[in-house]
Amino acid sequence: MPYSGISKIIAGAFAVLSVSSIAGLLTMVIIYKTEIGPMNPTPHPTPVVTTTSPPPVMRLPKNLKPYSYEIVIQPQLYTRIIEEVNVTTPNQTLLFTGNSTVNFHCVQTTNSIYLHSKDLAVSSPRVMEKGTNKIINANQPILHQDESNFLEIQLKDNLVAGGNYSLFLAFEGAISDSLEGLYLSTYIEGSPAYEGDTNAERFLATTNLEPTDARRLFPCFDEPEMKAVFHVTIIHKLETHALSNGLKLVSNIIDDEWKYTRFFPSPKMSTYLFAFTVSEFQDSVESQSNRVKIKTYARPEAIAAGQADYAANITGKILTFYENHLEMDYGMNKLDQIALPDLVPMAMENWGLVTYQEGVLLYAEGVSSLLHKEVICNIIAHELAHQWFGNMVTLKWWNELWLNEGFATYMSYFAVDNVEPSFKIKEAMIMYDLHMAFEEDALASSHPLSPPPEDVETTSEVVGMFDAISYCKGAIVLRMLADTVGERVFNNGIRMYLKTFKGGNTVQKDLWDSIQLVRNDDNHFSVSNIMEPWTKQTGYPVITINTDNGEIYQKRFLFNNTAESSHWWPIPIRYMKEDSKPSFLWLDSRGPVKKEEFISKGGEWILANIDSVGYYRVNYNLENWKRLLTQLEKDPDQIPLMNRGQLIEDAFNLARAKLLDVALALNSTRFLNKERAFLPWESAERNLKYFILMFDRSEVYGPMQLYLREKIRGLYDFFRNETDSSTVPGDHSLQHNQIIAVDVACSNGLPECIEMAQEKFAALMGTNSTNSIHPNLRSTIYCQAVAAGGKKEWEFAWERFLNSSDTSEKDQLRHALSCTKKTWLLNRYLDYTLDPEKIRLMDVATTVNDVAENAAGQALAWNFIRAHWEYVSQGDPAMLIEGVTRRFSTKFELEELQRFSADYGAHAAYRAAQRAIEQTQVNIEWVNDNKDVVLEWFERETAHLE
Repeated sequence: MPYSGISKIIAGAFAVLSVSSIAGLLTMVIIYKTEIGPMNPTPHPTPVVTTTSPPPVMRLPKNLKPYSYEIVIQPQLYTRIIEEVNVTTPNQTLLFTGNSTVNFHCVQTTNSIYLHSKDLAVSSPRVMEKGTNKIINANQPILHQDESNFLEIQLKDNLVAGGNYSLFLAFEGAISDSLEGLYLSTYIEGSPAYEGDTNAERFLATTNLEPTDARRLFPCFDEPEMKAVFHVTIIHKLETHALSNGLKLVSNIIDDEWKYTRFFPSPKMSTYLFAFTVSEFQDSVESQSNRVKIKTYARPEAIAAGQADYAANITGKILTFYENHLEMDYGMNKLDQIALPDLVPMAMENWGLVTYQEGVLLYAEGVSSLLHKEVICNIIAHELAHQWFGNMVTLKWWNELWLNEGFATYMSYFAVDNVEPSFKIKEAMIMYDLHMAFEEDALASSHPLSPPPEDVETTSEVVGMFDAISYCKGAIVLRMLADTVGERVFNNGIRMYLKTFKGGNTVQKDLWDSIQLVRNDDNHFSVSNIMEPWTKQTGYPVITINTDNGEIYQKRFLFNNTAESSHWWPIPIRYMKEDSKPSFLWLDSRGPVKKEEFISKGGEWILANIDSVGYYRVNYNLENWKRLLTQLEKDPDQIPLMNRGQLIEDAFNLARAKLLDVALALNSTRFLNKERAFLPWESAERNLKYFILMFDRSEVYGPMQLYLREKIRGLYDFFRNETDSSTVPGDHSLQHNQIIAVDVACSNGLPECIEMAQEKFAALMGTNSTNSIHPNLRSTIYCQAVAAGGKKEWEFAWERFLNSSDTSEKDQLRHALSCTKKTWLLNRYLDYTLDPEKIRLMDVATTVNDVAENAAGQALAWNFIRAHWEYVSQGDPAMLIEGVTRRFSTKFELEELQRFSADYGAHAAYRAAQRAIEQTQVNIEWVNDNKDVVLEWFERETAHLE
């Protein structure tokens, strides 16, 4: 998620833009100009006084409570540098300067001020008592050179409890080129006249401050509980446009180069939600939602081409849905959203100014996949849910990040389903999150949804909380709670929660209490009793049901099944029998206990966890498994759709944990030749991918490919006429399945699929203009054609990637380039990721992971990230480690990974490295135990095909 320049700053508060303060602005600009000179970037600024003595604690003391900031920031940035013949043109300037005044209340008498600062040169402290305007003498700021990032200011006199004070500080820092804090983003406007033409290059400055990067922008109380109102003034070049959280209040010209824009005050909010951009993005697509004016900004070309229209249209509908569903208005009267060429992560929910990667906000008609609308809709729904869950009501501390992210993920299910019902995507979104959480939470190195606050203090520990547990598990346990207490009670409970804590900070107990008040019954399980085991314990249970005698028990599910755990959970179980409607009961002990409800009478099957509402896996006695699999082969529609996917998911993962025979798990795929629905196929493809990763470098791979080739043939033929004619089904779910059909068929060597991909790509190479491949199918067909081809196909794709200005097309081609089987081309591609002119820094992690997913690129990618870790880890280090090591299954690979982890043990990706080590240990044992059985199974199933 980190840059340069030193100049003096004129001290002066900008509480009101009076004549004198505007004169101050002018003076500041003049001094900047004369001191910066030619504006060459200079080394990192550092405060004069530093200390390495340990701070009192890693958290800020609670003796001071900020209530407002007055901030002035001037990015010294050219948005364009036009090179002219025989004229000296300036270099880009990566410098920003500014000052801030924080107004705060003193809760407890003290003679020191602690706040946060990182990579800033801070000077000119001035402390004043509000009301009397008495100046309190202050020493020069001392920066603690450790993970606390504390800026300590010792005072000559005490701040008295009950008093209100202000602290003025001047600061200067560097605009980062590493996508953190205030950073530089670049793009090309129009088409360059020739390679290396810099006149088409444009620059913008933007912020991304979550979770702990506000301190890189200005000295502040950078903890989520320290909420305040932001009064913001941005000084920027005349030809540029500034956006921030609030509406524009006033914008005036200072001189022939600079102007200032001042914004209306923000709501009371946490520092991580402060945002601004300075760019040439003047035009926007406007839409309306009740009283809220919505503007969607992007590159001028993208706006002109209508690529922001879908996002603009859907945003108002989503905002209206949330206002109606939550019975509470959005907290501001404006909402800006902006598509940025560079951003990590994909989007950020800054109040009033939501930022997005271009690729997840823009939709190019005829180029973007029809399914890309699902991505856009889902991400907008997630970020807008945050306007209530996170912005309006905020977690007290990062250890309960799930109160922000779990809620935003959960609410997006309903928003997307409401505004785009034809997508029928709700079940697929839920199953995706369920399986993401299951995968990560099956390792001993996972963490609780709500660990103790003292376990999450440093920045690296905070960053480690942004994972599938907080996002996906958080959403899934909320879904389970809603099902348990009833949708009406749950929805009224969260409405009470929002109304009660509007503008404040919460812990999870506040949520439980709100729902309990609405529930208002004497049920033997309170909401807190139900939920705390799910949020305060790591992992999740597997329940085992013996349908012969009705015995049921639970234990923690772990891939390493020898690990001991004393955990148990109160488990709500919805179940059904072959010829009866669903019923409900609780498992409120570890067991084993006997339940008459789970005794099979007359050979009927029993199915537990209907619609996968519970966050647990289910195992059965062998006879019941066989009955369920027989039902799938005979008439799969008798099993609910989500459970058809979940039965495959559970069988494969129970086999990974050695709780079920691996042959039975593989048997669960036999019915797929008759299956046309997306969810079962998605589950099968994802779970078989583990087998492919473990065995695609061994003799198992041949018969496995043969089996998959025959299994997919029916689905491929189902879509063949549409695929051959480059058309797609009208149903979104079937569109997803068409992609699976092409992907699985081609990657497992179905001749007619490979021939189709090669022919369509050859036609594209022949015309080099008209693209007749349907946008839905481009990514898969590009990949398969490049995989089957050689240098000519790869270099065509590379040139097309470089010359395309469309984000969707570039993303499709960027993935396809990783599919080649030529190791020398993959090595070349990896080297290209070190050049941000070729591969953007935000795309490095996904590009390297794509190469690692290719068996021919696995070892190359692993060697590459170790050789270039300092650069490649600037994007998403956790994703890199997870992706590049997913195939590891040998003792040698484990030892290399352990050495790597030891070298980078203090890095923000430490938790990801520990997970990777544990997963590799599990993989080694599983492969040793199952390789022969798996080989025998695939050989037996394909014997008649040889």
